Amino acid sequence: MFDVTSVKELQNLNPFIVIGCGGGGEKFANFEGIEAVGFVDDNPKKQGMEFCNNIVSSSLSEIIKDTEAKSVAIMLPIGAEGAALKYAVEAIDNGKNVITSFRSLSLLENKSLLKFAESKEVVLKEISPRLDVIRKIFGLSPPKCTEILPKLNYTPKTPVIFVGGTSQECGKRTTTRVLGETAKEKGLNVAVISTDEMGIEGPVDANFRAGSLSVMDVAAAVLGTIKYMEKEKNPDIIFVEGQSSLTEKGNPHPRGLSASILIGSMPDAVVVCHRPNHPFREPRGINYEVKAIEAVEPTKVIGISLNMRNVGDKKDILKYEEKYKIPAVDIKNGGASRLLDVIIDHIGLKK
Repeated sequence: MFDVTSVKELQNLNPFIVIGCGGGGEKFANFEGIEAVGFVDDNPKKQGMEFCNNIVSSSLSEIIKDTEAKSVAIMLPIGAEGAALKYAVEAIDNGKNVITSFRSLSLLENKSLLKFAESKEVVLKEISPRLDVIRKIFGLSPPKCTEILPKLNYTPKTPVIFVGGTSQECGKRTTTRVLGETAKEKGLNVAVISTDEMGIEGPVDANFRAGSLSVMDVAAAVLGTIKYMEKEKNPDIIFVEGQSSLTEKGNPHPRGLSASILIGSMPDAVVVCHRPNHPFREPRGINYEVKAIEAVEPTKVIGISLNMRNVGDKKDILKYEEKYKIPAVDIKNGGASRLLDVIIDHIGLKK
């Protein structure tokens, strides 16, 4: 087997040259008993800087010549598979053992590399994704790591409004779409991004099931969609539909999904949806959700969209506004225009 499941297995391959001067490279170098004698990174901004008591180089071959390294550890992120393969081939060709991360270079998909290492009589192993632990506990697991999208370092140029909520089925889908249509009626160029549980309902500009992705990929998917929409539509405003809730106590499983969508949205402002007297969900409530949202992401909750389906007296909406000191509306009964005005004023968008 070519899986590494303990630090002791790595210690036998000391000393190391580490490829990648990011979180993965630093963590690898700090494993107990690991001796890192050199670092390589393709980023010119990192080259020449000190990293883990070594100077970052641009050349693997130079460090191989200048050190007594026995092995090369490739700690690159998803999306850098081409660079990882290049470094692995160079290291093996120079007679060095290679340790890869499943994120940067999965050996299951590079059988020819295993044969090359065998021909050079060097060790080629991959740090395990430890799906064996999940398989032992549950009796099943994904066949491989489910994280596949590259990380994005991008700041949206367009004002982004995130539509979150206190629970599932509280009005996020409806609020997002109605706000989008109302903004279009006001003459704004709008992009609406849905992360819908079903992924089939319009009107939206992009609709994908966020729950179909690894949570590690959701933020990148949302941010990537925002970037794509900016290029395709050059919108005045972007609305992003959230899923579930950060605080709902009755069904905790999608809460990480909700956080990932929020983080990927990098919103300028947030609308929180709430369904009073929810018949089959257990929301902790508006106050909890507002605090959670503003703690997770540096943004501001500026409005409440109420789903009044289970409320007898529709005048109750005024109580929410008085209690939380932010505008509260019934989105399906004339509230969209007022809520949109609040959003436009907050982001400073010209009507």
